[in-house]
Amino acid sequence: MSPFTSQDLRKGFSSFATGVTVITCIDDSQQAHGITISSFNTVSLEPPLILWSLKKHSHLMPFFEVGHRQLIHVLTREQESLAMHFATVKENQFDGVAHRITANGLTQIEDCVAYYECETISVYAGGDHNIIVAKVLQLQNHPEREPLIFAKSKFVGLDFAQSTL
Repeated sequence: MSPFTSQDLRKGFSSFATGVTVITCIDDSQQAHGITISSFNTVSLEPPLILWSLKKHSHLMPFFEVGHRQLIHVLTREQESLAMHFATVKENQFDGVAHRITANGLTQIEDCVAYYECETISVYAGGDHNIIVAKVLQLQNHPEREPLIFAKSKFVGLDFAQSTL
């Protein structure tokens, strides 16, 4: 194998299809924030754990430390514009976005495939990112909705007409 550049690595990683999520949190002044993440993965069923990663120097990192809650939204195929909307930092992120406030004070974007309300239990350094491990506290799932997928640096859908394992 030959040496590779970070651009080569980025292209290679893009061959691995991932789901697309928006993760919402609240800051110390109860202001809502959201960020698009494709680095979401399951860890364990017992206890119910997930992981995802965030740039170490993200201004949102303090709101995902141990003990903080977040709401993970699995986006639908029709929510590509939301993925792009939350991929950049902006003021008043939820203006014009259909959402509600949950009983626990988190911002929930409407009409997603699934929702995982979680609490961070560990944060690990992983290169230029932090790996966040969180316990799933509540779950809502809408399997009839088609998820948004990111592969080869573009958004795609799934063809559920294909055979399954």
